[in-house]
Formats: sequence, structure tokens, C-alpha cells
Amino acid sequence: MSRTLVKICGITSSADAQAACEAGADALGLVFYGSSPRCVSPEQAREIVAAVPPFVSMVALFVNEEATTIHRILECVPIDCIQFHGDETPAFCSQFQRPYLKALRMRPGLDVGGTANGYGSARGVLLDSWQPGVPGGTGQTFDWSGIPAGLSRPLVLAGGLDEHNVATAIATVKPAAVDVSGGVESAPGIKDAGKMNRFVAAVRS
Repeated sequence: MSRTLVKICGITSSADAQAACEAGADALGLVFYGSSPRCVSPEQAREIVAAVPPFVSMVALFVNEEATTIHRILECVPIDCIQFHGDETPAFCSQFQRPYLKALRMRPGLDVGGTANGYGSARGVLLDSWQPGVPGGTGQTFDWSGIPAGLSRPLVLAGGLDEHNVATAIATVKPAAVDVSGGVESAPGIKDAGKMNRFVAAVRS
């Protein structure tokens, strides 16, 4: 079985980025969404990226952002992959010359398989909990039994994961990667080194 990759999202400082990498994260997420307590400016993002060692992927998260703003951020921040967490269309997501993930919130009645098929150019599909008016970071899990088998794109599992439930999540869902934010924090936007270490250890187990 291939190794489950770990993305730690909502990094807001160089120190947290270094601690996440030391814990064994494969990718770090930078949030460019003004309503999030984990939002960073392009200037902060550059400082964070500068503290990250080679071979750790940097992911930029956007929510229904203007294309001009995304292009401007990509010009000044070294980003490896984009995560779209809003209502972006496949055509919109494909225009930035970067691999991308499309987040789908598991709202009632969502045709997960059909929607994932529509994003054939995506590097993967991220499934997250659904809460009205909240594009992500709810801290809540969802019913994993609602994930259909044989999705057309690799699956990234998010939504309420922490050191206590991630091993069960991996055994149940068998995702290509897991994405955690609040589950490894001491406060919104402040990562806890111990929680990150225990989370990655639980994934590796």
C-alpha cells in the first residue's frame, strides 16, 4: 500500500511551518481567504515559504477569489499547488499553470462522483465537511460512508481530523492524503508542535 500523504493547512508563521516539516508533513497550506483566522498576506507567505525545506509542497488556498488576485499572489509567492475551496469551475481552476485540488463540501444530495468527474484536470479532489456559509475549517467530520468507491481523481480527506480519529479515517476511506488544520492547533491559526507530531505518527501507523 502506498504511503498516505499529510497536508497541514492554515500555516501562519515560519516557526509553525518549520515545526510542521519536522513532524513529517508532506505539504503545507497557506490560506488566502480574508474571512479565515488563518489568512496570511503575500508578504507573510513569502517568509513562511523561505523557512520550508526542499521537497515539501506549498499549497495556496483560495475561496471564490478573483483571477487577477490569484495571478498576483502566484507571481510573488513560490506556490506548488492551488486548492480551490469555493464554487470555481473547472475552466477557472485550470488557467493558472499550477496543479490544483478542488474541494467539495459534502452537503446533502451532492453527486460526489459526478462532480469529481467534472474536474478531470484536477490533481485530486478534497472532501470536506459541509456547513452553511462556511467554506471549510469547520472542525467537524462527515459521514465517510457517503464517499463513493472508485472516484476518478485521487482523494484527499479533510474535515475534523485529529490524532485520535485519523488512523480510523485512513483505514475506512483509504485516501491518497489527509488534510488537517484545526485538529493540530492550540488556537485558530496557531499550530501545536506536539499535536502535529502525534497526528503524523498516527497517520504513519
